[in-house]
Amino acid sequence: MFGIEFVPSDPALKIGYLSKLAEDVGFETVWITDHYNNRDVYSTLAVLSMLTNRIRLGTGVTNPYTRSPVITASSIASINELSGGRAILGIGPGDKATFDAMGIAWEKPLTRVRESVSVIRALLRKERVTQGGMNAQLSFSAGNIPIYMGAQGPKMLELAGEIADGVLINASHPEDFRAAIPLIRNGIQRAGRKPEDVRICAYTSFSIDRDRSKAASEAKKVVAFIAAGSPDAVLERHGISIQERDAISKAISKGDFAGAMNSVTDRMLDVFSVTGTPEDCRARVDELLKTGVNQIVVGSPIGPDKERSIRLIGKNIL
Repeated sequence: MFGIEFVPSDPALKIGYLSKLAEDVGFETVWITDHYNNRDVYSTLAVLSMLTNRIRLGTGVTNPYTRSPVITASSIASINELSGGRAILGIGPGDKATFDAMGIAWEKPLTRVRESVSVIRALLRKERVTQGGMNAQLSFSAGNIPIYMGAQGPKMLELAGEIADGVLINASHPEDFRAAIPLIRNGIQRAGRKPEDVRICAYTSFSIDRDRSKAASEAKKVVAFIAAGSPDAVLERHGISIQERDAISKAISKGDFAGAMNSVTDRMLDVFSVTGTPEDCRARVDELLKTGVNQIVVGSPIGPDKERSIRLIGKNIL
């Protein structure tokens, strides 16, 4: 499977046009990010449900802090109804920095995700939920909606193996999946499940163009932020120094985005993105699939020209 991510920083109709193009060239899933400063994820998915015919529609990803699991269940069930059964719920612990900006406490993420998935599944089955002070039930049938978890840390990866239908891992390098997949399988084994019960998705930062330098330049805009937020263990795995990361982080905190991009090395581009010509990107995709990944998600920035890049992917990779 191949999926594509769109950030609803653009109007929903533009996202709809790009999603229809993605559907036409062969993508199977479109994921829409959920951040408070962009267009609402469910409003955008509702528009996409009307402008597309076959492509699956997912939240990539929502969280249990900004929306209660009851509202999330109702919202994704509505998208499933509108789209004729094409919805996927992507949910994860979210980003502490974003919650800090919103004045929301980021408490017990592992517990919150586990409990939220349990509540959402029950509500989607039209069961009444009374745990945690709730007394809630949907008044309409939701249909079968897969739940994918966004996961990064070891405990969250194991939890995803226990309870999720799929795992969305923000990574672009095979070594990260060689480290993550055994943890997911630990969770699968602990829950008495089978490996084929859980889809593993490489949620990549992707930038493709026939001009390798243009693809790289566009990727640096995203890679700078990925590198700045990468934990020490990931940096050590890939031979990137903490000082390099901290220099980028410092530049971003000052609003010096040009300086941050200029500090992105070729090694960082290789580690934190799928970048280059169609041939370059095809080679990395093949490497990722060999690790046990089931779905490649083409994430931001996609390329210097999204429409052209989608067509290139459709012609040369899908």
